[in-house]
Amino acid sequence: MIESGEFPVGSRLPGERDLAERLGVSRVTIREAEIALEAQGWISIRTGSGVYVQHREDGYALPQVTAFDLTAARAIIEAEAAALAASHITDADLLELEDLIVTMSGAGGADESAAMADQQFHLAIARIGGNPVLEHCVSLIWRIRNEQSEVRQVYGRVCHNDSEARTNEHAEILAALRRRDPQASRAAMREHFHRLFEAMLEANESAAMAELRQKTANDRMRFLATTRT
Repeated sequence: MIESGEFPVGSRLPGERDLAERLGVSRVTIREAEIALEAQGWISIRTGSGVYVQHREDGYALPQVTAFDLTAARAIIEAEAAALAASHITDADLLELEDLIVTMSGAGGADESAAMADQQFHLAIARIGGNPVLEHCVSLIWRIRNEQSEVRQVYGRVCHNDSEARTNEHAEILAALRRRDPQASRAAMREHFHRLFEAMLEANESAAMAELRQKTANDRMRFLATTRT
């Protein structure tokens, strides 16, 4: 509908309920679609105001990076975003982040709504800091995270298995933000990504070992099949 011009650049999208009724889906589906569209640069979600269509540079290609490169960059960029947010955060912002952590902890933290809440948590912190450049950088990070298949697969393997640790780390970040402590907020966010990076290394090592074991088993089967004839 955006591409057809029904919702031109600058226009405000109808509310979740209206879109859900129009498209015959749930409001949760609409909310998840809007988060995905925001990560792809189609719309801007403004808390308390609505969802607006924005200009998107279709010719802009995402850089080809590894999940490890992306995580290292996140440890720098999002840690500073958290430190900045600590100086600007309001009680309403804290309630928003609390609700997102509750969603993340639901269903063991491993379902689609938990993944979306995780994304919203990080994007909200970038927005709360009030620096549009930082906010754009974090949105771009999530585009890479979601749209590049290899990065998405690596994150998917880790995030599916470490939901409890991930939820606890987000709670630590929130606790530092609640104290309005920039240093503690920066440290909590950086520790979150350090732990994630180590988990990714372990997951890659396990995947490599499983692949090697499978190759060895196949070689053994071929050898036995050959020598028995």
